[in-house]
Amino acid sequence: MTTHTTHQAPKVLVIGGGMITQVQILPSLYHLQREGRIGDIGVCALNNAPLRVLAEDKNLQRAFPGQSFQAYPPLDKCGEKDDPELFRKCIAALGPHGIVVVAMPDQLHHMVIMEALQHDQHVMSVKPLVLKHAQAVEIEKLAYEKGLVVGVEYHKRLDDRAMIARRQYRQGLFGEFKIGHAEMNEPYYYRHSNFQNWCTCENSDMFAYVGCHYVDQLHYITGLLPTSVSVYGIKDAYPNGREGYLWTDARMIWENGACLHVTNIMGYPDEGPGGNFQGLRMYCAGDGKSGMLVHDDQYRGVEYCYVQKGHEPGDTYYAQPSPDYFKYVDLGDGGLTPVGYGYRSIAFIINNICRTLGRDLHERQGLIRKYDSAGIMATPRNSAYNELVMEAGRLSILNNAREVRIKYGEQPSVE
Repeated sequence: MTTHTTHQAPKVLVIGGGMITQVQILPSLYHLQREGRIGDIGVCALNNAPLRVLAEDKNLQRAFPGQSFQAYPPLDKCGEKDDPELFRKCIAALGPHGIVVVAMPDQLHHMVIMEALQHDQHVMSVKPLVLKHAQAVEIEKLAYEKGLVVGVEYHKRLDDRAMIARRQYRQGLFGEFKIGHAEMNEPYYYRHSNFQNWCTCENSDMFAYVGCHYVDQLHYITGLLPTSVSVYGIKDAYPNGREGYLWTDARMIWENGACLHVTNIMGYPDEGPGGNFQGLRMYCAGDGKSGMLVHDDQYRGVEYCYVQKGHEPGDTYYAQPSPDYFKYVDLGDGGLTPVGYGYRSIAFIINNICRTLGRDLHERQGLIRKYDSAGIMATPRNSAYNELVMEAGRLSILNNAREVRIKYGEQPSVE
């Protein structure tokens, strides 16, 4: 029986201090730290303005009393001047086999992930992993050679309803997917955030940013691969005058001839009752019958009407909050405990990384291949088709919604 040396809880470095770090990543990491599964936490940003927001967040202070992160640059220094190379220094100082969490704009993922791997760091990245298939292959090869885990945080995979649908679809209970529609529409007020500085026409679009969730979801449930993509985008101006493809509609054909439409916008009404609008509808056929799968991911059966609304953008008097993605509950231990698939997803990836600690290269590589084949955690190897979709989608939207075909084989490509 193989024995393993005792290892210290790994240090974690988050690159990016924006919204997703504030509402999901940092609280999840704080809870894992509280349970002793990870060690010190650092957060690195271009300057310390977003780090001050994190440090002063009342919800985080209430939920995790006495816990804090190391800020890079430090909070007590003037941070107005951007330092685009600071993340490299922080990664280099982390020490081997730590965990780098990539929470940067989509087009910067590849640069940060490769820097982390070259310094022998495991990686958890927000979705999508990268925007080009060749970059996903490059990441997969280097990570495997070094025995480093790279997990892509498609948190909807850890939603119970998706996991139940996956098992039942693959048992044949729904029949074969034929046609469907998905939406993930973010609120209008996002336009006033940092999105206006990076989610612009030349860098990304709403399909690439959030449509990838439901592309991943359909594959996750059915196992089918997409074979062509057409994305129509409508340009709109941000408050700073820059333009983005803020209204998109994608049409995807899958290997069995099925079709999925995916609508994504940055225009869900701020006064709407949900934080956004999202859901999936699939029609299937088999055995002389038709099947149907409907996930109303925006309305989770909860309705509240407050006498006082919150002070955050998008807070409303009438609300349909989701108890399933990420919420805090009070278990009477003096703090608050995060619950929901947003937390479970991060914990799942961190736990998979921690299973490799203290093992030799061969054992780590064996675990990586196990994660690849299981297909629950998205990895560069088992989700690289999504990078083909991202590449095809960007090519399509920049060419007036022309259809772009995806080719698989020894050298997958788009044309």
